[in-house]
Amino acid sequence: MIDTPLVFPQLSHFYQTLAPFAYALLRAWVGLALIPHGLRNTFGCFPNTGVRSYNLKELAAQLDETGYRPGRFWAPAISITQLVGGPLLAVGLFTRPVAVPILIFLLVANVERWRVGKYFWTKLGLEYTLMWTIVTFYVLIHGGGFYSFDHWLGRAF
Repeated sequence: MIDTPLVFPQLSHFYQTLAPFAYALLRAWVGLALIPHGLRNTFGCFPNTGVRSYNLKELAAQLDETGYRPGRFWAPAISITQLVGGPLLAVGLFTRPVAVPILIFLLVANVERWRVGKYFWTKLGLEYTLMWTIVTFYVLIHGGGFYSFDHWLGRAF
């Protein structure tokens, strides 16, 4: 339902028809965007992409170095969040419970990105991760939406 008066009221039905598709696309893209990061940090996919860790052992060491201890705990937690939580969010299954660890992960990533490069993504700042954090928060509040497994199961997780 559109609450803001439209310049072209005739488009109201068009917007209302597309809104569930747009939301599903947004939710799916946030979830899918996590997967390449999990593949890189866990299995070494996508080498030469500017990171220092290409497996869980290297990620754990990097986390320990940057103060996120114990790295042996956080490295698999991050990988599970990205490789399991990402696809679940993408398809809208257990959407709200899955959005919580993803949101926490992204909030911590924002702190780290601010520490490293402040705001701009070209300086490794938080600009990029902040956008994903805000979208994940939106998904947490709104749930899976009409085009989701949650809706298909008849549950508003």
